[in-house]
Amino acid sequence: MAPAQADLPAPAFSPRVQQLLAQMTLEEKIGQMTQLNLSAINHTGAGGDVTLDSAKAAGLVRNFHIGSFINGEAVPATQWLHYSAALQRIALRESRLHIPMIYGIDHMHGASYVSGTAIFPHNINLGASFNPELARQTARATVLESADLGHHWIFAPVLDLGVNTYWPRFYETYGEDPLVAATLGAAFVREIQTNTEIAPYKVAACGKHFLGYSDPRNGWDRTNALIPDQRLQEFFRPSFQAAIDSGLKSIMINSGEINGEPVHASKAILTDLLRRQMGFKGVAVTDWEDIIRLVRVQKVAANEKEATWMAVDAGVDMAMTPYTTNFCRYVKELVQEGRLTQARIDLSAGRVLQMKDEIGLFENPMPRGDRLNRIGDPALRAQAVAAARESVVLLKNEQNALPLAPARVKRLLVVGPSAESRANLSGGWTLAWQGRAEEAYPKDVPTLVEALRKEFPNARVETLPYRDTKGNLLLTNISAAARQADAVVLALGERPYTEGLGNTSDLTLPDDQQQLARAAQASGKPTVMLLIGGRPSIVRGVAEGTSAIIWAGLPGYGGGTALAEIISGKTNPSGKLPFTYPQFAGHIANYHHDNNENSLDLSDFGAGFEKRGPKYKSSMRTEFGEGLSYTTYAYSGLALSDSVLTGSAATLRATVRVANTGPRDGQEAVLWFLTDEVGRIARPVRLLKHFEKQAFATGQAREMTFTIDPLHDLSYPDAQGRPQLEDGWYTLRVGAQSARFRYVSGPVARNATAPSGTGAVLPAGSNTRTATAEAGGPR
Repeated sequence: MAPAQADLPAPAFSPRVQQLLAQMTLEEKIGQMTQLNLSAINHTGAGGDVTLDSAKAAGLVRNFHIGSFINGEAVPATQWLHYSAALQRIALRESRLHIPMIYGIDHMHGASYVSGTAIFPHNINLGASFNPELARQTARATVLESADLGHHWIFAPVLDLGVNTYWPRFYETYGEDPLVAATLGAAFVREIQTNTEIAPYKVAACGKHFLGYSDPRNGWDRTNALIPDQRLQEFFRPSFQAAIDSGLKSIMINSGEINGEPVHASKAILTDLLRRQMGFKGVAVTDWEDIIRLVRVQKVAANEKEATWMAVDAGVDMAMTPYTTNFCRYVKELVQEGRLTQARIDLSAGRVLQMKDEIGLFENPMPRGDRLNRIGDPALRAQAVAAARESVVLLKNEQNALPLAPARVKRLLVVGPSAESRANLSGGWTLAWQGRAEEAYPKDVPTLVEALRKEFPNARVETLPYRDTKGNLLLTNISAAARQADAVVLALGERPYTEGLGNTSDLTLPDDQQQLARAAQASGKPTVMLLIGGRPSIVRGVAEGTSAIIWAGLPGYGGGTALAEIISGKTNPSGKLPFTYPQFAGHIANYHHDNNENSLDLSDFGAGFEKRGPKYKSSMRTEFGEGLSYTTYAYSGLALSDSVLTGSAATLRATVRVANTGPRDGQEAVLWFLTDEVGRIARPVRLLKHFEKQAFATGQAREMTFTIDPLHDLSYPDAQGRPQLEDGWYTLRVGAQSARFRYVSGPVARNATAPSGTGAVLPAGSNTRTATAEAGGPR
């Protein structure tokens, strides 16, 4: 066995997998480690129709023993059914041992590559809901509408942390908080892999993209991230760890680099961290063409053969090649040369076969067509709309500009690039990788304008183009129409994108949309700005003149309905931002920054300078966890079961009373934050440790609780992932309430008093590190 894998625990392969490995040739095992794109087996006709080329597929399975195929775009379910059945028949027939192929597909927010399915909000919106149930429902809809079609391997969820708002895949994350990402990601994984409604089928999830992919230094996709090991452990590991602990069967690898080292060639990440520390036993698959990327782009290997050795030696199990069979040839040569051992190949091939065995692929390899009525199920579409309602965040509502009562609105103007766009509501990974042309989206999906016309049946809801056919702005027309309207809805936003095609160097709202906003604002009528897109746009130049601002994100097919209902008041908004919304294009700071990141002590510069330092709040438009409602919530009576928490086995119970004191029923996500006031490693100014969303009728109050576990909630990892639990003072915050308590590892005098501020000197010995180095690190 190769040194990188030598001291890993022996794999617990099933008897079937052990028997297969004993019978298979080296070439057959390598084939199980190879994944090809459909373009390698498809035929494109003169009219553009794409069909399976049976001869190509048979040759690849017979000669190279290919074990997996990927990709596709949205086509009708019957077309998928016939295609999958034909391909699987070829795989079973041409495989000497009749090993089925496993099909992987990018169903990112519902079964998005099947026509007519329920398209849920993207992950960033689900994060805004703070409701793990919506992540579960998304997973359930995904498998109900695709498992019968031969889609065995879902390349979701994205478990990356959304900390860099420039990154073009930001919207694929659950936001910037590790607990939210871990909780929603784990809920998605459990549902994907344990759903029994799709029996006899089972489906494997794939957590993406291990590790640190989402924080590239320059904000562009697949580029270098500079992340200290301690930060990797504390912020980027938890979501993957939670998914692994929930049974995650596969992970996809970060295409970029961390601290200059490509992750696809990193033993430290793919073996030491992922396998040894985190206990992952499933399949590690590359992303698109990333072994070749080691040569062409990252230039850490002189040729593809050397890159292949580096990747497999580091811990890669399957190569998404995805166009050629070079990987098969190079791995075979590396084994023959003694650079890779047979045992190393057995390990990766065995992991792939084990995943196939665990999802029942040997018993049930063929798709079925007797349950296609599930696809397009109105109940699933209704869930997607409900998820969209919970995912929208009201950022500003000056003088209660919203809701717009339908009885009082006679004329409503809706303008902007997203007014009649289904594509903009859906974003990338919908129907196709980069989305599709507007006319390709289902006509029964309501656009914003269509939804508003339904919501305001007695009003004249009109929309105007803001550009002519030559691209010139039509601001005079917009201004005139705005003066005639009771209110103006600015449907701003961006076209779908993902990965490198979505790279940007400027988050500022495009100038033409700013001019559009100013033209509407000049009318003096109330304006409602809708921010529709996969990352926050800088709107500082037009925000002050806007009566209300709604962050819509990418709410999916239910987005038009959800936004119209929030504007009318039928739906009370309950979303809260899962990221920190920047005020300026040049400054991004996450809510869990440490105290040094956004501070400047000017006292050393002498008198007169104290008021000239930067203020953190002014650099951020809206904080993480903030969102307005049409009702009000009062937090009161925060109480702790004790003021001192002694020993790692003890717990502390916190309670707070939350009451709906306003005129509307609503939902409130109660967020509990902890501050470790002094730590040997600079601690975040606050960190979310618990959240719970509940419905509150008007006038209703609930007692909300949070049980603080020292090892889980007070410790933080060192660079090796070992929990560090330090004696000291902590501040708990929920709503506007706060309370302080002290943790000590041993007996303590009960009359010890708390320091007056977070920077105060602690009692003697209060910052002593408790020796804890449990394997596996934080959860």
